[in-house]
Amino acid sequence: MGWYHVISAVFNHKPHYMVAECHGKIVGVLPLFEQKSRMFGHALISTPFCVYGGAIADTLELKNQLEHAALELGQSLNVDYVELRDKTPTEDKSPWVTHCRHSTFSSTLAETPEEILTNVKRKQRAVIRHSLTNHLSWDSSDNPSVCYDIYAQSVHNLGTPVFNKKLFDALKQAFGERCETLIIRDENGEPVSAVLSFYYKETVLPYYGGGTHAARDLKSNDFMYYQLMCLAKERGMKVFDFGRSKVDSGAYHYKKHWGMDEEKLHYRIALVKAKELPNLSPNNPKYRLFIDLWKKMPLGLSRQIGPQISKFLG
Repeated sequence: MGWYHVISAVFNHKPHYMVAECHGKIVGVLPLFEQKSRMFGHALISTPFCVYGGAIADTLELKNQLEHAALELGQSLNVDYVELRDKTPTEDKSPWVTHCRHSTFSSTLAETPEEILTNVKRKQRAVIRHSLTNHLSWDSSDNPSVCYDIYAQSVHNLGTPVFNKKLFDALKQAFGERCETLIIRDENGEPVSAVLSFYYKETVLPYYGGGTHAARDLKSNDFMYYQLMCLAKERGMKVFDFGRSKVDSGAYHYKKHWGMDEEKLHYRIALVKAKELPNLSPNNPKYRLFIDLWKKMPLGLSRQIGPQISKFLG
């Protein structure tokens, strides 16, 4: 329900939460949000701005009923398509079509910092060891504002519109201690990398992270994720979930270097008005000019305009 409040308040997308009940007991849920844009289309998604989504229920029959109800809702709203962000494979039944354009990476957290480092792939392990000599420091006391500033610079450098600054504060308010920021500073105390993470069911999930231009030479992003693993283990977490990345993207190849287990995400789409599957990927050639222009835009201006675009790209 935290996402219900966050997405409604920050992005103003209309929620359509479905609940299955039996004798007064909840036996299934399907969170959905309606996104409507002239540029990016009209969709019903479970769940935007989340790595995973879809229905959960006590039985497969109930799950199928919820999915069928979602499709009927999408048809009544006259959307372009309905998307369910399933993590695991599901037997496809028309009109649902699976599209595996993203992968997620994860690993079991070892017992000690040295063992955690040993479990990292050799070349990436050397990069982390290098970062440990760069006089970097970390701070896990919550600071959503600094974290957002670093994140905004990072996505601007990639040519991607940034989210509304209210998002980070809203996430912290909704999830409390299960949402935490980690700030990495250089030897002069300047923030160079930051990540906002979630703690859930013995798993840590770094969600929104990035670095400044200085981060590359300092290897501060590598330092940051290693420190997050160590901190998560101290908090009793057992799994590090590195999150989703589009297959063959820069982030995808970066995560593969860590040697974690890769798992394809089996998102499903049912077309309603649309004639073909949507492709909002930055790798889509029709967005190349836009991305190049966005990189050249002043950072301050990009932070003003970006939230009006990114609210449809979650």
